[in-house]
Amino acid sequence: MMLIVRRGTALLLDFLLLSIFFFPITYWYSGKWIINPKDHLWGIPDPICLVFLFIIFAYFTFMEAYVGWTIGKRLLIIRVVDEAGNKIGLSKSLLRNLLRLVDGLPALNILGIVLIACSAKGQRFGDRVATTYVISSDRIGG
Repeated sequence: MMLIVRRGTALLLDFLLLSIFFFPITYWYSGKWIINPKDHLWGIPDPICLVFLFIIFAYFTFMEAYVGWTIGKRLLIIRVVDEAGNKIGLSKSLLRNLLRLVDGLPALNILGIVLIACSAKGQRFGDRVATTYVISSDRIGG
């Protein structure tokens, strides 16, 4: 159960870190700190929002693939590994992070939380499909 809290806190820290970067850019771009759905022309996402989504996806994908952690995970002393305890590489990271869309259903990552809690290995759907694991870094000496 403690690992679920650490994973959630790490995710929150990552989004806070990214927000420190995104909010000033949003303000510079639009004159508003937060762009809400009413600000989008004809319901089409603003280009800056699409750029931010790409940056968020790239951040998680490349950090977990090549370093094994995001800044939030590093602060909480957890990392993403494959079944042998190694870095997961780009293909597993892409799959794992694309499936965040499923784990995020219906909202607020509820499905992911339930799957982690019900999994003997603490895996959300994306972890199960990509055969990746989030573990305490001290378990592998890192």
